[in-house]
Amino acid sequence: MSETTAPLTGAALIKDYVTRLPDRPGVYRMMGDDGEVLYVGKARSLKKRVIQYAQGRFHTQRIALMVDLTRSMEFITTRTETDALLLEINLIKQLKPRFNVLLRDDKSFPEIVIRREHPAAQLRKHRGTHTIKGDYFGPFASAHSVTRTLNTLQKAFLLRSCSDSVYDSRTRPCMLHQIKRCAAPCTGLISLEDYAGLVDQAEAFLRGKSRAVMTQLSDDMQAASDDLEFETAARLRDRIRALASVAQETQINPETLEEADVFALHSEGGQACVQVFFFRAGQNWGNRAYFPKIPQGRGVDKSDEDADIMAAFLGQFYDDKPIPKLVLVSLIPAERELLAEAFTQKSGRKVEINRPQRGEKRQLVDDALTNAREALGRKMAESSAQTKLLIGVAEAFGLDSPPERIEVYDNSHIMGTNAVGGMIVAGPDGFQKSQYRKFNIKGTDITPGDDFGMMKEVLRRRFARLAKDEEEGAETARPDLVLIDGGMGQIAAVMEVMADLGVDDVAVVGVAKGPDRDAGLERFFIPGKPYFMLEPKSPILYYLQRLRDEAHRFAIGTHRAKRSAEMTKNPLDNIDGVGPGRKRALLHAFGSARGVSRASVEDLLKVDGVSGPLAERVYAYFRKG
Repeated sequence: MSETTAPLTGAALIKDYVTRLPDRPGVYRMMGDDGEVLYVGKARSLKKRVIQYAQGRFHTQRIALMVDLTRSMEFITTRTETDALLLEINLIKQLKPRFNVLLRDDKSFPEIVIRREHPAAQLRKHRGTHTIKGDYFGPFASAHSVTRTLNTLQKAFLLRSCSDSVYDSRTRPCMLHQIKRCAAPCTGLISLEDYAGLVDQAEAFLRGKSRAVMTQLSDDMQAASDDLEFETAARLRDRIRALASVAQETQINPETLEEADVFALHSEGGQACVQVFFFRAGQNWGNRAYFPKIPQGRGVDKSDEDADIMAAFLGQFYDDKPIPKLVLVSLIPAERELLAEAFTQKSGRKVEINRPQRGEKRQLVDDALTNAREALGRKMAESSAQTKLLIGVAEAFGLDSPPERIEVYDNSHIMGTNAVGGMIVAGPDGFQKSQYRKFNIKGTDITPGDDFGMMKEVLRRRFARLAKDEEEGAETARPDLVLIDGGMGQIAAVMEVMADLGVDDVAVVGVAKGPDRDAGLERFFIPGKPYFMLEPKSPILYYLQRLRDEAHRFAIGTHRAKRSAEMTKNPLDNIDGVGPGRKRALLHAFGSARGVSRASVEDLLKVDGVSGPLAERVYAYFRKG
């Protein structure tokens, strides 16, 4: 009777792989039990790099543990080490291995786009992939900074921000023209040729030619004044003031830096903060702090550790973002030359990564480093307080351990119309806004205003999707605690859904407002237990109130956005055969959609481009039912 050989694991398994590996560049993945990806790495030579893990000489406990947990490996060969680096970055962001440095909260940045698909170009805010034809400018660090710049550009260049449908339906100038923020090309108050000149000025300003633009405007103002055209001179004066305000509002406007991103890293106590500043067109377009996830038990040499963190951060940061010509850093990242070569290959132009030693650039990096140090200090203080709060939540609700992920649900509607559900997420790092979700209520069997029915639909959709993702092995997150806005009725509805879906390992708690909706007198409902209250001045109560209020704010905001979209819809858009041209002709003829609704078939036929069948359809549409 033959004995079965135990499968190889850890260093022995890796040593066995080495015998079949090529001496070529590539990417390797180390996997643990159930196929969990532990680590993704790249190598100039897969054979030489992987054999180091098989030799068993590790300078950190982290790598020793990683090797010990390894149950299988996968390899991909590439043409060059640069290709391997780019593939490694992509796989790390996709797979999120537990032993890699991970960039968190990596959402796209807002930008400004001058959309040129229309004869009268539109100025607007944009976020995401560049699917719109036009000129893009950014990134801006926050929605606030891009909105502020948009307002300035509207004052200075009078470009339209309205949608094409609104533009096509205008018969007279809108309020933005009245407050001198739009030249009103929609109604012909400015020719398309002159409007195109404004667009070109705005583009030149955003590309850093602000002095040339302001000089031209100043010359035009002087010429208008000399010609006694004082009204024109006053308008030009206001535009110049708007442009000058950009320099006054931004805190740092470097004189020697046209385009660059500045990165500064500060690490302490096993945590790190990377502060990023964006400079475009010679202007500071804002900054943002990042807190990458750092595997515990890294090397003893802090400088090497920080260099690895900076390299991993830069690679993941620029995986889906435009790369400037110059990247300034507070410390040289590991394998700087390889990283710069990868950025050059990705962007199609030479990219430099430098650590400035003196002058204005050094001052900018030092300012960013100060911000990083202060931001990490605040984060560590908040994390300590947050940990205590979560321990208190676990004690209050009888949980086995502090919750890592809390999901809070609320509904919003007006008399059952435009009903939506909202889900917010919180945990040790505070509110996780990238995880928020909205649910448009779709059920046709739900009575308008039925809060129980709406909550059941939202929870059924959320946990049915969770079950599907887990079954397919997709990356997903299961909550430890679900908070519901409501009492025992809402709890019963939710537990019915949970039972149907076989979810029995998620704690559910209802939060009901106190008598007269007084804050501090909330009652808490747990299935199978009598309701209870917390001490009115308890920090845990204040924390739970914040969670409930944030869910309410998110649901209300989502509802208002949906209601606003419904209110701005033009009923003509729903009629087959009425495109932008015919819609504009109808609105010009009758003044508004309401005017069109009152028109007879004979009146509709008098409008250019409206045929008999179309007139019948329009007439019937407004009289259906």
